[in-house]
Amino acid sequence: MRNAALTLGLIGGVLAMIVGFFSYGYTEVTTQNQQIADLAGQVQHPMLIRVASFLAPILAIAGAAMARSQNVAAGILMLAASVLIHFAFGFGVFTMFPIAMCGLGGILALLARQPDAH
Repeated sequence: MRNAALTLGLIGGVLAMIVGFFSYGYTEVTTQNQQIADLAGQVQHPMLIRVASFLAPILAIAGAAMARSQNVAAGILMLAASVLIHFAFGFGVFTMFPIAMCGLGGILALLARQPDAH
């Protein structure tokens, strides 16, 4: 279960990083160019998007890295990443897989009682 948590956390973290790159870039473009913001729409809380774009992938990947040795801390980090992604970006077509993978990885890490057999 720890290996599954590691794998899910890494994949979820990489997908969250991709969402974060585009979201952070969108907030920068709309801040710098008011015409694009008027056309495409302005973000309500750009600082929340920027912080979540930076922190969520780090929490997920750090949790995945710790999944084999410190399963409780890893589970908490991956669940925090999942909640942060959902809170900042909402549940949509591009965020459903990072949310689900980080969440499932966090649950599996918390449920792992003994080290995986080698």
